[in-house]
Amino acid sequence: MYLRQFSVAAVVSVVASGLWYYRAPPNQQGDLANSPTNTNQIQPSTRTVQDAPKRYGSPVVEDDQFFIRELASESPISKSPDIQSSEKYAMLTPEQATQKLRQLEESHQIPRGRGVLRYDIVQLPSNNPIEDDHAEKLIETSPSLTIPDPNSSSKTSDWMFWSVFDGHAGWTTSAKLRQVLTSFVARELSATYKSAITNPSLVVPSSTSIDEAIKRGFLKCDHEIVHESVLKAQKANTKSAAAALLGPALSGSCALLSFYDSRSRDFRVACTGDSRAVLGRRNANGTWTAQALSEDQTGGTPSEMARLRAEHPGEPNVVAHGRILGNLEPSRAFGDAHYKWTKDVQEMIKKAWFGRSPLSLLKTPPYVTAEPVVTTTKMMPEKGDFVVLATDGLWEMLTNEEVVGLVGKWLEENPFESRSMGATSTAHAPSWTQSLLGGGAKADARLPVERPEEGQGKAGQRSNTIRRQQWDLKGGDERFVVEDRNAATHLVRNALGGRDRDMVCGLLALPSPFSRRYRDDLTVEVIFFGQDDTAAQTL
Repeated sequence: MYLRQFSVAAVVSVVASGLWYYRAPPNQQGDLANSPTNTNQIQPSTRTVQDAPKRYGSPVVEDDQFFIRELASESPISKSPDIQSSEKYAMLTPEQATQKLRQLEESHQIPRGRGVLRYDIVQLPSNNPIEDDHAEKLIETSPSLTIPDPNSSSKTSDWMFWSVFDGHAGWTTSAKLRQVLTSFVARELSATYKSAITNPSLVVPSSTSIDEAIKRGFLKCDHEIVHESVLKAQKANTKSAAAALLGPALSGSCALLSFYDSRSRDFRVACTGDSRAVLGRRNANGTWTAQALSEDQTGGTPSEMARLRAEHPGEPNVVAHGRILGNLEPSRAFGDAHYKWTKDVQEMIKKAWFGRSPLSLLKTPPYVTAEPVVTTTKMMPEKGDFVVLATDGLWEMLTNEEVVGLVGKWLEENPFESRSMGATSTAHAPSWTQSLLGGGAKADARLPVERPEEGQGKAGQRSNTIRRQQWDLKGGDERFVVEDRNAATHLVRNALGGRDRDMVCGLLALPSPFSRRYRDDLTVEVIFFGQDDTAAQTL
């Protein structure tokens, strides 16, 4: 991780005093979205405040339509740069900061009565273009893929997928994953479910077989990105064509994919890298408990260090300074072919097209794998469960407990949102009148979350407040604020300073690439579970 121990306040004061940052005008920059490509080009999945409604229903794709369609692996990938970053920069007003925070937010309702009510998404770029990405898919399964349930009149179920991708060394790998990873996983799951349901001795696929299907989907996807791309590049006629094919292999990306089966209510999280999923569950006393559903996978994670040293005996520098071969922080990732290709392949690519020399410590690749660690949690919609998925940029600023407490506070102080999601009143929740008048925030600034015992560590998770230390940001729960109707945007605002508007404005005013010294790209998704069949329709 790249950090600079500068004072954000000092940087903000410089910006406010009149420092301008200039870039080339948009028409002089290479706009990938407008470059000549074929008609199948995949455009970035972004929506702005101006060109799309804030809330809209989530699309449903029936499984027979989804699975017979060819994978989009042959389609070119692209991502548009942030046009606003090409303009002059000065200190933002609070209103401008809010507009920037909400520019890429989305809220989706799922009024299907199958356990999920809504999910909120937001992205905030630091790199230009953003190296993060995300993907969502709701599949209504046919009877052949639906676990039989004598207590249900429905012959179908919903498979729901949510994913966040944290790219590094470029945006191409994360964009590729947005395009194809769900398809790879869904196809493996389809075969597994069909095999079990048509087998009288099974009927229901085992938990292990579902986990293995997800892992196969991840590994097949990465094999196409890293190895099949080389075979295709060898048939390319130009270096530019080879570059397009090899791009997702040369950059890298972490992936966090979640899969919810509405019939079983099992929520699986497949983690490759250091993005994180955290569950918020309501306690009897109205507070919330935070439960990590994934483990950060880096060169500094003890279990990952042990695995790598066992796989590469006699290589003392397989992990050095918390990084793979002393360079790469995530120990599991898609792409990152320089840690997976043999020296011979790397030398061939360098000679035939372009590239860099193999790493000096490279001996027995692969050192990095895309195989995920899969966890399973039985969701309890009746308890109002929610799950937060986010790239590591959020977890550098907030702890698991703060994130869950902030969503709990958001539910308390957004009366229209909490009522529509079936939230019940608690001893800690302010009344509608208090919340509408702002009295709830003043009455109790504490977050409604159970805190871990002092000194109790989080196995497999890094220090959660490294950016806060860098910014010298002090204060407890009183620094947080509720100003947004989108729960994901609410989390990002509070990660950047919350009630300290100068801090929020200053961090958002910093232009790329300078902003990367202070904050990473951010992608956050918040998924709300509930039982009310019609609750989401009132949003």
